[in-house]
Amino acid sequence: MKLSATRLFPLLLMLALAGLTFWLELVVREEEGMRQSPRRHDPDYIVDRLMHTRFNAHGVAESMLAAEKMLHYPDDESTDLVAPRLVQTKANQPRMTVTADRAMLSQDGEELFLYDNVLVVREAGAGQPATRMRTSFLQVARAQSVLRTDRDVVITEADRVLSGRGMEYNNDSGQFYLRERVRGRYRPAKRNG
Repeated sequence: MKLSATRLFPLLLMLALAGLTFWLELVVREEEGMRQSPRRHDPDYIVDRLMHTRFNAHGVAESMLAAEKMLHYPDDESTDLVAPRLVQTKANQPRMTVTADRAMLSQDGEELFLYDNVLVVREAGAGQPATRMRTSFLQVARAQSVLRTDRDVVITEADRVLSGRGMEYNNDSGQFYLRERVRGRYRPAKRNG
C-alpha cells in the first residue's frame, strides 16, 4: 500500500492540531497557576463610627472603645480599627484614655494592639498628677488592665520625664516597669524668696 500525499496530509494535519491543543492547554494551566493567589483579604463588613461600651456586673460603664471605622476580615478573622480611642473608667481610679492612628482587635475582643502615634493619658486623681505616655506600639489587655510595649516610650508627669524601651503598666495598681535604656529628667519646683 502506497501512502500518497493526499492520504498523508489529513493525518499530519490531525497530529499537528492535537499537538497544538496539548501545548495550548499546558500554557493556559501555567498562566492560571501564576495568577492564582492566596485567599483575598477583603472585609466582609465595615462599621463607621463604632462605639462599644463594656459594663461591670452592677451596670456601671467600665470602658468604652470607639473608632472612626472598623473592618472585619473573614479569611483570618482579624478586625482592624481606624483612629481608635479606648477610655477606661473603673471605680476609684483616674480615667485613662488611649488613642492611636490604627489598631487591631484580637478575635475574643480582650486584647487591643495599637499602632502609630499611640498616646495614653491618665487623668490626675488621689494626689497624683496627670500622666502622658507616648509610643509607636501598645498592647492593651483589657481584662487585666495591663498595657505593654517593646518599643521606645516617653512618660511625662508634671515636671518629670522618663523614657526607655519596653514597658509594662498596670492601671489597677498604678505601677509601671521600664525594661532598658531608662533615662529620667526631673525639674524641682522653684522656691519663692
